[in-house]
Amino acid sequence: MTDPRIVPTEPVDLAGTGGTATAGTGAAGTATAGMAAAAPFDPLRLCIFATVALLGWLLGPLALAFFAALGVVGYTRARRAGLLRSKCLLGDTRLVLAYLAALVVLAVAAVALGFGPWRLW
Repeated sequence: MTDPRIVPTEPVDLAGTGGTATAGTGAAGTATAGMAAAAPFDPLRLCIFATVALLGWLLGPLALAFFAALGVVGYTRARRAGLLRSKCLLGDTRLVLAYLAALVVLAVAAVALGFGPWRLW
């Protein structure tokens, strides 16, 4: 039985011309690794989002405080390393840091006031 994680190495018709080309050869008329047949879409981010949502649902404000604080630490390090614009909708890293810091304060206040899913149990 073969290991399903191993990628086959036999030549593949990348250009659809009937001939075969090996990905990454770089020779004239052959495809490079960047032009290789696209792998199927891996929805890993959706799995990550679902996991974060589950933790948020189960842990409520504690999860919000944790992930927002983690974001503050990450963006602070990135800003110190020179990142001034983020792919985040807010754009400027100062705005992102202010937003995340406000979420941390809100979550800590919610925990202190006793809000969260454990209140329902």
